Amino acid sequence: MESVSVRNLPVKPADALPLPGKDFGCRDRCIPMDQWLSALPQLAAIFAVAREGIAMISGNDRYLALVQDVKDTPALARISAEFVERLTAFSQSDRDSETFEIRRDGKLGPEYFLCTIGRLPVGKGDTPLFLFTATDRTSERAIEKNLRRELLSDGLTALPNRTGFGEEIDDRLKNAVWPDNAQFGIIAIDLSRFSRVNESLGPMAGDELLITVAKRLKSSLRQGDVLARIGGNDFAIFARLNNGLSDALQIVQRIKEALSSPIRLSDLQIRVDCAIGCALSASLDDDPEDVVRKAQAAVKIAKRSGKVEIYRNGVLKEAHRRFSVESRLRDALAQGGLTLAYQPLIHLQTGEVTGFEALARWNDAELGEVSPVEFIAVAEESGLITPLGRWAAYEAAQALARWDAQFGQPLPVGVNVNLSPIQMARDDVASMFEEALRYSGVDGHRLTAELTESAIIADPDKARKLLVALKDLKMSVAMDDFGTGFSNLASLHSLPIDILKIDRSFVSSMLADRDKAVIVRTILSLAESLNLKVTAEGIETQELAHALQQMGCWQGQGYYFARPMAEADAFAYWRARWNFETI
Repeated sequence: MESVSVRNLPVKPADALPLPGKDFGCRDRCIPMDQWLSALPQLAAIFAVAREGIAMISGNDRYLALVQDVKDTPALARISAEFVERLTAFSQSDRDSETFEIRRDGKLGPEYFLCTIGRLPVGKGDTPLFLFTATDRTSERAIEKNLRRELLSDGLTALPNRTGFGEEIDDRLKNAVWPDNAQFGIIAIDLSRFSRVNESLGPMAGDELLITVAKRLKSSLRQGDVLARIGGNDFAIFARLNNGLSDALQIVQRIKEALSSPIRLSDLQIRVDCAIGCALSASLDDDPEDVVRKAQAAVKIAKRSGKVEIYRNGVLKEAHRRFSVESRLRDALAQGGLTLAYQPLIHLQTGEVTGFEALARWNDAELGEVSPVEFIAVAEESGLITPLGRWAAYEAAQALARWDAQFGQPLPVGVNVNLSPIQMARDDVASMFEEALRYSGVDGHRLTAELTESAIIADPDKARKLLVALKDLKMSVAMDDFGTGFSNLASLHSLPIDILKIDRSFVSSMLADRDKAVIVRTILSLAESLNLKVTAEGIETQELAHALQQMGCWQGQGYYFARPMAEADAFAYWRARWNFETI
């Protein structure tokens, strides 16, 4: 028989070891070992442990029936590898007996045995004998498992109930691998108007509704999340949050999408409304039950407010706002919910309108008027800046084409389009402008790309390639917010830039702040030496306009001339000031 080493003790056939006799001695006579084992009601066998190894001496019919289906395996190892290790360790101890349970993979599935190892007070020489007995507990364990499943599960939806939910959470917190700074969150969901379904359609319809909702909620989960039914019409989700509230709100969005379509009950289409509350743990050491209670408290507030509620305030509410802005902005971009406003650019020496700066504006049905500072930051963070930037470029070119058609010939004005550093890094900007010009039929010299100073100096080589490509389209390039970055004369001289835009922080207070006035004069002098034009932002008074005119500034924009206006109003503004020669 092939040997198997266990803790350096090989398993060998009995005739390979120095063993005692195979009969047990009594006062009057000896009882054969096989007969003695057969008299035991349990599965039983006797093993010997010597320096040379371990060997099975004898086993009763119950033991032999258990191991007869396993071939080419030493008899000792036929039960389980765990038993081999336990017998080895026990033989080296000074204990008289040991009881334990082992699991064994049988033909029909897992099998469980309550086992005992004891020392026999017989033997000759240095070879001790050990009695092994085992009682089959497979049926008992199956009954226990079924009873436990019923105790921890909801009989209607087969989801964990409140008790089972707690155990599932404990299991994941103890056994899953969590990254540093990870959190967990509880999302509680309360089905609104559920009692009306029960009252009007009956309890069977209510049960069908709960089953359907459970299936839809389950479809919104990620791997590792746990969905439970913790009350009559209350559900809860345990979620692993690697990115804090952002992950939780992503799940909330999927829940809303999953429940957005009506559910058919009998001949009726029922729309499921729900109140959603979230609670986040401060750390993995937080009591899960406490976090569940906080989530349920947030649900109560959500029932009154009609919005998703987060238990904690402050930064979490701010993050929720960002998520709401992102979600609504995505819809607005898909459905044409944004508009461009146009702020005039005025030639300071003649007073003519030389062009307009296109500025994105958004008035949302739910959020109201959202500041560009807010939604552009969210767009850059979420990646929506690419479709937003493309929309702005295409729309600005189309506006020029519409103005030309309305006037009957090309207007002597252009439009400036802002470029985000994020879009510059991720998008093919040159291709975007080429398409915008081609689709609109507008000449390239009528579009100006405005790039921030920081975006240009962040990656000068990439910026240079982009600017050269824009110049190939005959477009102008303006460096926006000049003076706030760290560009040097060498970069200004080497890059194909046409216009410097002096940041409003210098312009708006230059009359009262001598240092600011010196900075503006210096920029104007620098631009003249580099053969660049200059646009001053933030002109809000006539005095500022005249002062900049006297300094020789080429162009200006600000509330003194006009606020950003709609496309039709911008055309009318240009018509009114056409050939206007004074400021």
